[in-house]
Amino acid sequence: MRIWTAITFNFCVVLAMALSAPNALSQNVRAVRGNTIVSPELPKADLTFGIAFHDMGVRQANLYGMADAEIHLFVKPGKKDVIEAFYWVQFEHRLPSDQHPYNYPADHTTNIGGLNFVYDVKSWPDFASELTADPASDGAAVSGLLAESKLKFPSRVARIRMFHLPTPDRRSELMIIYGEALPEGSSAPVRKEGVDLMKEDPAFAQKLMDDLKDHLTIHTK
Repeated sequence: MRIWTAITFNFCVVLAMALSAPNALSQNVRAVRGNTIVSPELPKADLTFGIAFHDMGVRQANLYGMADAEIHLFVKPGKKDVIEAFYWVQFEHRLPSDQHPYNYPADHTTNIGGLNFVYDVKSWPDFASELTADPASDGAAVSGLLAESKLKFPSRVARIRMFHLPTPDRRSELMIIYGEALPEGSSAPVRKEGVDLMKEDPAFAQKLMDDLKDHLTIHTK
């Protein structure tokens, strides 16, 4: 009986330490109802994706001991096991142990459903490898989430990455990445280091933004 009591006590101590640790991940994630992510805060909004996109689930990640991330993924199936397009949605906040705010250049801005975003548009010849280059990154986490359904990101990809900062202290963010597979005959330039499509092919960048907005609706609350 004493042994069992000691084991129970030790387990409770370990559990309490884990829950109180500054790097412990929250077990509460935003609900997904159909094709809608219901976010009760940071920001308070519903994000709804087009019917062509399928919910791949959610994953939580601690990013280098600096931030916690809640990652959602919606994908448009393609040929075999390679997806055709995707929305990668990430709710992220800095941990108390990290004092840095989020800071992004506001060179390009857009508004969706009342939320202001800064964004960039780039393309790569091997996007899938870029994501997994660092096993501790959010890219590796989202790749693992997709792999659970035995699916893969395409290699040649053009993507828009957008950031919304919902609080004045800039310590929380909503990141949305929309990407499309580039067929071999695509006119969009690609290079290993990535291509800034806003500079090199602004017409294609605008088409990508139009595609993003065609399949995403945001309702603020």
